Amino acid sequence: MSAELTKARNLINSVSTFLKQAKPTPAVSALFEALHIVLREPLIRAEKTEFSTMIQQAVMQLNKSPALRRVYPLIINYTPGEDKALLETLRELSQTLKAEAVDEARDQLADLQKRRSQALEQGRQMLGEQRFDDARQLFAALVKDFPDDATLRSDIAELFMQHELYEDAFNYLDQALDLSPDQIHLYNRIGIALRKLKRFDVAEKYFMRAVGYAKSDPNLYFNLGRVYVDWGRWDRVERAAKLALKLNPQFEQAQKMLNFALNKQGRSD
Repeated sequence: MSAELTKARNLINSVSTFLKQAKPTPAVSALFEALHIVLREPLIRAEKTEFSTMIQQAVMQLNKSPALRRVYPLIINYTPGEDKALLETLRELSQTLKAEAVDEARDQLADLQKRRSQALEQGRQMLGEQRFDDARQLFAALVKDFPDDATLRSDIAELFMQHELYEDAFNYLDQALDLSPDQIHLYNRIGIALRKLKRFDVAEKYFMRAVGYAKSDPNLYFNLGRVYVDWGRWDRVERAAKLALKLNPQFEQAQKMLNFALNKQGRSD
């Protein structure tokens, strides 16, 4: 027996394994691929008989599969010698299963998004009722279901910031930045949280990271300047304000910041 026919035999034998695992899609694909091989390979009489028997058994197993019947309630017919007809049936069945998989994935995504929204609203209510530990537990469980969702972590951080829980906000913003380090607005938000926590040196480091992604953004330097204002580092306030004004000479708030820094240093522009 050729290598191709050996492959076909193995594919047909795998149908039963997939169905026992309630996986009708790979089971149908395996039989479809095996049938393709059988149709294009020259077979002696004994091989034809062997493969006809194997295919009949595989079709019988498909027809008995509850997982397949749920998606495709029609009986799959097979008569030895009518392999091309079976191939077309399997092609149609494969397309049906793929469409079902897409719909199922879409429904699962919709359910996840619904749970996400409901959990955020529930957490908002908990924070409003000052049930801070309950909210923390809820959000910690929620993010485990969305391991790559930077926006979710940013949304949770905003809820904590609204209730002046800046340490919690910082933790979620830090996670969001690990997932999406190019999101400039996250640096601005984390800068605010760290200012409130008086962790000015840490805030400065985050803004320095942001420069790599938005060195032409005057708001970035202005927000860094606000960190320096709270820190009382007037020379650095001056430098940050000048950088913002260099990028946007009409930036009135940056001009006020510069004047303020110069006054604090006993100087004028």
